[in-house]
Amino acid sequence: MASSVDKQRENQREQKKCLRLLLFPLPFQGHLSPMLQLANVLYSRGFSITIIHTCFNSPNPSNNPHFTFHSIPDGLSKSESSRADNIVALVSLLNTNCADPFRDCLTKLLSDVSEEPVACLISDSTWKFTDAITESLQLPRFVLRTNNVSSFLALAALPLLQEKGYLPIQESQVEAPVLELPPLKVKDIPAFKTPDQETLYQTIAGLVKQTNSCSGTIWNSFEELEHEPLTVLRHDFPVPVFPLGPLHKYFPVPSSSLLAQDQSSILWLDKQAPKSVIYVSFGSVANIEGAEFLEIAWGLANSQQPFLWVVRPGSVNGSEWLEALPNEFLEEISGRGHIVKWAPQQEVLAHPATGGFWTHNGWNSTLESICEAVPMICHPCFGDQRVNARYVSDVWRIGVHLENRLDRMEIARAVRKLLVEAEGQEIRERAVHLQKMADQCIREGGSSFQSLENLISLILSAPLA
Repeated sequence: MASSVDKQRENQREQKKCLRLLLFPLPFQGHLSPMLQLANVLYSRGFSITIIHTCFNSPNPSNNPHFTFHSIPDGLSKSESSRADNIVALVSLLNTNCADPFRDCLTKLLSDVSEEPVACLISDSTWKFTDAITESLQLPRFVLRTNNVSSFLALAALPLLQEKGYLPIQESQVEAPVLELPPLKVKDIPAFKTPDQETLYQTIAGLVKQTNSCSGTIWNSFEELEHEPLTVLRHDFPVPVFPLGPLHKYFPVPSSSLLAQDQSSILWLDKQAPKSVIYVSFGSVANIEGAEFLEIAWGLANSQQPFLWVVRPGSVNGSEWLEALPNEFLEEISGRGHIVKWAPQQEVLAHPATGGFWTHNGWNSTLESICEAVPMICHPCFGDQRVNARYVSDVWRIGVHLENRLDRMEIARAVRKLLVEAEGQEIRERAVHLQKMADQCIREGGSSFQSLENLISLILSAPLA
């Protein structure tokens, strides 16, 4: 005899066969990947999926042929779309340009009687215009936040921190604790490169305020990892909270990489000893100066450990790719190092030869590292990465934080600490403990699994637009 739970799930399946979900990612790698992962999770639970996206950095529909894709014009010129040096300005411009095209697209989708009825919109939290548009169309709106809860709380506190005198940051105060946000130091407060900091703070305050007006917030994190921050979040923001992560671990999904992945990374790793390689990648956005590039290079060489290093073309200011590397460096690391333009990161982190990850601590990279129990060397560049790095090193204690200016000797010491010294083994054991939690939470009965059930129930209970 079927249980009441079985009957409830069967009823949900029947309802979902007739419902479509609209998802609207921000067109940057760190935002696009978790949105498409979420889309695949919801598709696996029976919903039809439509992705609304910009022409800029558009996803490849052939990677997800089971979704419907609708592009909207973003109004970016070629020069504007190549301006990776000021992400704040680019996001602001996208918000200005995309509001009307999005409204037109959404109105058309809602009126299309040939498709399943639309249950809700799931929007990236950085699209600030979706709140007013969905409210006018009486469409429920959920928000996917692609950072973690800890860094969101730090962002939400920026107006308070400004009022308390922490901002703008004074060089003499960088090591001081932020009493309102333990365990952060002043230098960990999220910062973004923009000439207009005041407008940035106002924009962030507006986005945070919108959080209270959505039907619920979805997080690529899990209860066991961020229990205390989630408790604060639920107290301060009275909307339903759904920590569903790690989204990439529910099942394998097609790659959403905007850059071509060099599979030689895996072939090279296949020839290395277990846990012997330091993997180095600073993500899809961050740029570094030429002097820092050379310190990284010689730090890796001086560590005497094998390394796989991702150097994006154009990511070193003033260089196209590797021309700044001296011949003696290339001779020094012959056979011990492998440099690529982009790597299949999840495969690299899961590879038996990977023993550590030197990362910028973007949230996707940090979470992927946790899920593979790979200890980290933390080198945050901007924004929420600073908060993530502090939690990795001081709260979860699964990494080493490069606190000062990049120095080749300090880099070499950090790499050796992680890969060959006793402290590195202790860090690895803590990482394995977190990995087990991440594996368990998405299984039936786990915290993220239950959050997914709760999200689905709320979507099904919402009135259709």
